[in-house]
Amino acid sequence: MTWTEQRRELRRPPEKHGRGGPVLFAALGWVGLALALLAWWTDTPAGSITNHGELFVQGGRITGLIAGYVLLFQVLLRSRVEFVERLVGAERITRWHRDLGGILLLTVLTHAALILVGYTVLDRTNPVAEVGILLSEYEDLTSAVVATAILVAVGLLAVRAVRAALPYELWRLLHAASYLVLLLSYGHQFANGQQLFRPSFGRYYWLLLYLGVVGCLIWGRVVAPVLMNRRHEFRVAQVVREGPDTVSLYLTGRDLHGAAQAGQFYRWRFLAPGLWWQSHPFSLSAAAHPQWLRLTVKAVGGHTARLRRLTPGVRVWAQGPMGSFTASHRTRPRALLVAAGIGIAPIRALLEELPLKTVVIYRARTFDDVVLREELDRLAEERNASIWYVIGSRDEPASRALLTGRGLLQLVPDVAQRDVYMCGPRGFVDALRAALRQAGVRRRQVHDTLFEF
Repeated sequence: MTWTEQRRELRRPPEKHGRGGPVLFAALGWVGLALALLAWWTDTPAGSITNHGELFVQGGRITGLIAGYVLLFQVLLRSRVEFVERLVGAERITRWHRDLGGILLLTVLTHAALILVGYTVLDRTNPVAEVGILLSEYEDLTSAVVATAILVAVGLLAVRAVRAALPYELWRLLHAASYLVLLLSYGHQFANGQQLFRPSFGRYYWLLLYLGVVGCLIWGRVVAPVLMNRRHEFRVAQVVREGPDTVSLYLTGRDLHGAAQAGQFYRWRFLAPGLWWQSHPFSLSAAAHPQWLRLTVKAVGGHTARLRRLTPGVRVWAQGPMGSFTASHRTRPRALLVAAGIGIAPIRALLEELPLKTVVIYRARTFDDVVLREELDRLAEERNASIWYVIGSRDEPASRALLTGRGLLQLVPDVAQRDVYMCGPRGFVDALRAALRQAGVRRRQVHDTLFEF
């Protein structure tokens, strides 16, 4: 590339990328909730609530409808259908899913409590006796109790300390049990729901919601992955050692041109003994090549450690690509890339596609933990970029300074005029986000990548 071409690339404005998608999707979600509650409004005559018991029961019915709708909305978010990710973005989907999980658990428990109190008042009995009455007289109420128990268990698994103590594979398996809630809640809603068990607008609307969400789930989780894997037929081509506990996996396949953008990730399932039953998210560590894709993986558990022993020819099943951690989402002519540990993988890929004079900050505990350094230095020279290696534990002065607004401004004085892409452990990303606010970086200029919900 000549210097004239480099200057032209530097002046090139950011690509236009629609930012109204999340707002539109959220607005449609609120409209859908309003229609879901319309079933209660049209089925509850004015003046029908004449005592406290009936007031509690109606409150329980409203919260039950809200809980059912939030559950469907959550499943839609995680269905992996392309139109949802295009509108919302994989990283925002992760955050919405996590936040809605707390709301779902709260509304389900509120629904159960209000219904129990309401019928206890109406029947003039005590809560323990009323539980027995409800379980014996209402069809499919047992399924609702089981669904609630599953939600409570999943809610406990979402607590960071609990999640950190569990093996990744076990946590993911237990979390997947939450899909049973969808089946159990369907039976409960249509058997016991006052507005849904007989022909009415509410019944047909909720049937449409369930059919639509389940259809998206089947397409995104089954049909689309089958079509994509038939198209690409991924296989392991080579395993290259990058460090004491880090390897790069080169994958070949068919029609790889445009298979993903730099910064995106797939969920990879390696069809080898001991590995085939698990899928893990790994970003591309190099921009997609017409003949190969590359992942760079650090051994942090049993599964990732076994990846070092993969042999050429092993077939790979993938779901993706996913993520909006891409150059097409930038808003400024220049960028800052910040990585901690193996978070350098998508950052290294992005460096190929972002404009000239990008700045890279790479934090690692020791020099031995720095991976892909030769490539980073070469790319920095080719693209007129700057790289800062911050070496040391999080308690050392250089690392602490990096996570302050003043420290960032010393390294990158024009940081407020750049897009910032960051990837690393959650604690690092959260601390860096606060430092960027101190340095005057606007929220829309900050991009991160999260693999899990």
